[in-house]
Amino acid sequence: MTKLTLGSHPFLLGFDQLERLVERTAKSGNDGYPPYNIEQRGENAYRITLAVAGFADADLSITVEDRQLVIRGKHRDDDDARVFLHRGIAARQFQRSFVLADGVEVAGASMEHGLLHIDLKRAVPDSVVQTIRINSAKAEQ
Repeated sequence: MTKLTLGSHPFLLGFDQLERLVERTAKSGNDGYPPYNIEQRGENAYRITLAVAGFADADLSITVEDRQLVIRGKHRDDDDARVFLHRGIAARQFQRSFVLADGVEVAGASMEHGLLHIDLKRAVPDSVVQTIRINSAKAEQ
C-alpha cells in the first residue's frame, strides 16, 4: 500500500504546498496562552482577538512571515524592584501563530481594554475566463 499524498492525486494538481502548510500548522505548538477568538465580521473580513492583559503596545509585535501571522509578546524586565506575595497574573512571553490563506492580508491592529484586535481581509479576485486555443497536430509538423 502506497501513501497517498496531495501532490500524487490527479485531481489535486498544484496543491503540494498544502501538505507542507498542514505540517507547519501542526508544528506551531501553541499552548493555549494567550487565549484568543476568531470572528467573521463580513463576507471577506475576519478579526482575531487575543487577551493580552498586562502587555503594553511596545511589548507586542505582529509580523507576517511566509503567509504565517505571528504575534509575539514579551514583558519588559521592570519587576526587579517589586516584591510579590502572590503572583497569579500570567506575565510570560508568548508566540501565537496563524496560517493565512492566499489572498488574506492584515488590514490593521488595535488595542482596547487588554484585548489585541487584528483585522484581516480577503481580497476578492477578479473572475478570469481564459480560452485555450487547440492546435491541430498537422499544423505543428
